Amino acid sequence: MNDLIPDLVLQDNSSQRLPCVVLVDGSSSMYGTAIDNLNEGLKVLETELKSDDVASLRVQLLVVRIGGHGDVETVVDWTDAIDFAAPTIVANGTTPLGLGVKHSLKKIEEQKQKYKQNQIPYNRPWLFIITDGSPTDNGWERCAAKAVEAETKGKVVIFPIGTEGADFDTLNQFSFRGAMMLQNLNFKELFVWLSQSVSAGSQTEVDSTAQLPAANWGMVPS
Repeated sequence: MNDLIPDLVLQDNSSQRLPCVVLVDGSSSMYGTAIDNLNEGLKVLETELKSDDVASLRVQLLVVRIGGHGDVETVVDWTDAIDFAAPTIVANGTTPLGLGVKHSLKKIEEQKQKYKQNQIPYNRPWLFIITDGSPTDNGWERCAAKAVEAETKGKVVIFPIGTEGADFDTLNQFSFRGAMMLQNLNFKELFVWLSQSVSAGSQTEVDSTAQLPAANWGMVPS
C-alpha cells in the first residue's frame, strides 16, 4: 500500500512543516497578460522562499491547476520549498473551481497523514485559491461548504483571491474570512506577500497564529 512506503523527503528533513496549496486558475479566460503575470508570480514565489533559510526547509508546496484537458491537475506535487521549481501554466479550458478545491483538501489530508506517520510536527495547512472568474462545475456549492466546514474545524486556512473580474459573491462562499481582490493583475506583489506570509507561518509554534504582512497587492471587494 502506498501509505506504508517511507517518505524519504520527510526522513531526510524532519523539520516542522507548513503545507501550502496554491490552486491556480489556468482556464482560457486567463489567456494573455493574466497568465503571463501569474507565471512570473510563481517564479517570484520560488525565488523568495528559496532565499529564506527557515521557510525553504519548512514550507511544503503543492500547486493545483484548474482548466486544460484534465480540468483538475496537480502540476507540482508536495515538495519542500528548497526544491520547488515554478511551473508554467498554459491558459485553456474551463473553471471547475469546486472540484479543484475538493482535490486540494484531499491532498492536504493525505499529507497530514504522512506527517503523522513520519512523526513530523506541522502547522495548520494553508490553501490559496486564485481565479479570475466563477465556477463552471456542477455542485461547486457542496465543495465550498466542505471547505468552510474544514476551515471552521481548524483543519485548514483558506485564502480566496480573485482578479478584478472575478465573481466575489461566489468566492466568498469558499471561506468564512471572505475573498480579496487582486488589483491590476499584480501577481508579483501577491506572491511576494504569499511567500512572506508562509515564511512567517512556518516560524510559528504548532497551533499558533502567524502575524501576516499587509496585503498591499489587493483590497476587500465592495
